[in-house]
Amino acid sequence: MNPNSWISKIRSRLGLCEQDLQIEHLEKNWLYVAAAMVAFMVVILGIGALFLHLNPPSHWETIESPSLHLSAEFAEDKLGVQPTTLPDGTIQVTLVAARYGFYPREIFVPVDKNIQFRIASLDVIHGAHIPMTNMGTMILPGHVSEVTTVFPKPGEYPLLCNEYCGMGHDHMWSKVTVLTQDEWAAHKTGGKQP
Repeated sequence: MNPNSWISKIRSRLGLCEQDLQIEHLEKNWLYVAAAMVAFMVVILGIGALFLHLNPPSHWETIESPSLHLSAEFAEDKLGVQPTTLPDGTIQVTLVAARYGFYPREIFVPVDKNIQFRIASLDVIHGAHIPMTNMGTMILPGHVSEVTTVFPKPGEYPLLCNEYCGMGHDHMWSKVTVLTQDEWAAHKTGGKQP
């Protein structure tokens, strides 16, 4: 059967005339522009995911939030920079996010080293973001968020909550002090408790 006959049957049943089905030339052009923009964005996302490794965090580890302070890793005396490094030389930092702060409040880490942050929430959804770095993650209750970053310059960096968590949200912050290699060798004890 001829496709044009199907189209004419559909038009007659719907009561449409030829003018109703005409798309203006300008409308067609805008449809092409919109389709090209969507295709461009899909290509950019694909390049970022495949070649630049910009993917959502894939680490999925659960934990009991109500008993977080009783766990071996997130107990109050275990927070901050861990005394031993991981086998690949990465320095691990353990944090707890709770209304309205990150604990410990101040962390000391070395420059130009892989720093792995392991963060758990005690109560609600929080976010962790260090401006001017690639460190940013969402912290869900019942899950451990893990993100690794490198600080290229020494200095003080604020660790901010970027998920609204209640009335005291604007006071939820911590400070990350990045030390030079010589300062880090002298410091050696890691983060200090609030």
